[in-house]
Amino acid sequence: MFRLDHKVAVITGGGSGIGQAIAKCFGAQGASVHIIELNEEGGRSTAEEIKAAGGQAQVHACNVADQAAVINVMDSIVQQAGKLDILVNCAGIAHVGNLENTTEQDFDRVYQVNVKGTYNCMYAVIRQMKAQGGGVVLNIASIASSVGIPDRFAYSMSKGAVLTMTLSAAKDYLGSNIRCNCISPARVHTPFVDGFIAKNYPGKEAEMFDKLSKTQPIGRMAKPVEVGHLALYLCSDEAGFITGCDYPIDGGFIRLNN
Repeated sequence: MFRLDHKVAVITGGGSGIGQAIAKCFGAQGASVHIIELNEEGGRSTAEEIKAAGGQAQVHACNVADQAAVINVMDSIVQQAGKLDILVNCAGIAHVGNLENTTEQDFDRVYQVNVKGTYNCMYAVIRQMKAQGGGVVLNIASIASSVGIPDRFAYSMSKGAVLTMTLSAAKDYLGSNIRCNCISPARVHTPFVDGFIAKNYPGKEAEMFDKLSKTQPIGRMAKPVEVGHLALYLCSDEAGFITGCDYPIDGGFIRLNN
């Protein structure tokens, strides 16, 4: 079950964290993985891991905020592979701040990557998916799409947009056999989290890690591979009846945190 043999999968942000876990999971299940990364070195490292495990992977250096560059990369993948079955939009950036201390520059930077980047990639693949008779789009949103999170004003804006873009595309392309869903993680233990704690709480890393872990009712952060497994299911043929859905993977945060 959940094999992706003969599938061509594009994963943005596949050089680290959640994107890396999804890329490795898809590679292990037989997909031909194409990683789109601003950090080409990170993407190359992921691709090498996939190939060392017997999978197929390539990396493409690209800024998802640049529409022309995204279209060129997607077109080159289709030219090479002949199709594009799966798009996972995982590239994203974070910002800590409320409305008052979010500058215009902060807001624009988050918007360019998280919102416009997701739009650019969907825009670049949708015609191909229609022409080939179907496809799957999976976007990475956040629990911040659904509930209020302190000091995450710009980030919440961007992930709310990802959620609603997902629902809109799912509705518009029902007749084209294109499924579109999103995943909304709570805190996931990635290198970004470790870096954030080290930068903002020097000397208190263990204490803060424990505190942030316990904000999830289940008592810990998610592992990136756990998000990868959910992504695998939603992009597999076994999930063929699922579209227009948001899947929290949150350790009970949304429903049980009261």
